Amino acid sequence: MATNDERGKGTINSLRNATISGNGRLEVGDNYTTNNYMTNNYANHSDLNLDQCLIDLQVTDPRHDKRRIEETKGGLIKDSYKWILHHQDFRRWRDDRDSRLLWIKGDPGKGKTMLLCGIVKELEKQGKKPLAHFFCQAADSRINNATAVLRGLIYLLLDQQPSLISHVKKRYKNAGKRLFEDVNAWVALSEIFEDIFAETLRDSTLLIIDALDECLTGCQQLLDWIVKISSEFPRVKWIVSSRNWPDIEEKLDNTKQKVRLHLELNQASISAAVRIFIRHRVEALAKEKKYDRQTRDVVEQHLVSHANDTFLWVALVCQELADPKVRKRHMRDKLKSYPQKKRKGKLIQEVKPNEYFTQTSGASTFSPQQSPSNNCNHSLDSTQTAAYYPSGTTADMYNAGTQMHPPQEMDPRLR
Repeated sequence: MATNDERGKGTINSLRNATISGNGRLEVGDNYTTNNYMTNNYANHSDLNLDQCLIDLQVTDPRHDKRRIEETKGGLIKDSYKWILHHQDFRRWRDDRDSRLLWIKGDPGKGKTMLLCGIVKELEKQGKKPLAHFFCQAADSRINNATAVLRGLIYLLLDQQPSLISHVKKRYKNAGKRLFEDVNAWVALSEIFEDIFAETLRDSTLLIIDALDECLTGCQQLLDWIVKISSEFPRVKWIVSSRNWPDIEEKLDNTKQKVRLHLELNQASISAAVRIFIRHRVEALAKEKKYDRQTRDVVEQHLVSHANDTFLWVALVCQELADPKVRKRHMRDKLKSYPQKKRKGKLIQEVKPNEYFTQTSGASTFSPQQSPSNNCNHSLDSTQTAAYYPSGTTADMYNAGTQMHPPQEMDPRLR
């Protein structure tokens, strides 16, 4: 597996070898960036030690994170996300200069992440404006904190507009890698962002952050920063997503120029998208497992009738059915073995237990105080998502089927 250093060098080397095509786009391997935003040739900035600076700045490449997430979830299906491109709230955000922030909110498993993957793909096709995105994942300590979000967004903006490196270089030349990692990293990175926005004041910039609720460290700080930037820099347009958490709602309510898209209020669109997703996954299963028509129909009908309009449940069941150990003759019994719970906001799923999880009433419970680091991401299977309770919520809240017990020292009224 390539290291961060190798990936960073690969990115810069690809820029050095870039060529301008006949259509006026800068072509970099299989990707391209609109030439208008590459305001200066990379060679003009080679003396700024861009190679090492970007290598030190990079935690992961957000583009690779996005692709990995898409592949893990079974691939991006346009028919499952295209409805949002025609939704009045999305169009309002896109077309109205005063609508600076689109907040897509919904319960676990409703497809928020794949919606944002689809939106990113469509906006990148247009290539009209610089776009940076970041996908938070609670189970990955590299991308579950506020500092990592800023590092990822800056990394993509610099990759598209190398001239912006000057705002990083004036601080980096003295501090080096510590600029991005020490106790003052958040302060330095937020100042760099403000300098970048001040320079690009006349140009619209698109910033997209998925799963704010999975930002385990510095989430409130990140929310405050989003509200501040959206108020001070009108040319910056935001799309963010999260679960229906009171803490996030309270913060984002301070943004006056926002558009709120509530997935639970778009049930017909979600239901249709889940059916398309089921059809796609069952077709893949049937091909892989050599299902006959009758078996395929049984699987599809079972998923449709039990999915409760939840992508996550469908994905988990299909993942289990794809296991080579599950023979076709056992498929019906396997389908019946999956627990479902149709109470709104709760998704019961099978979870591989480990030393920090205990099985109770068909769900897995997690006690943060039992984990040696008191951090959720050390206790999750790769298919799981978890996050701490936001303050003011109760222990009844479920997070993708994982019920999380608050620590003993928590206020008893919140237990």
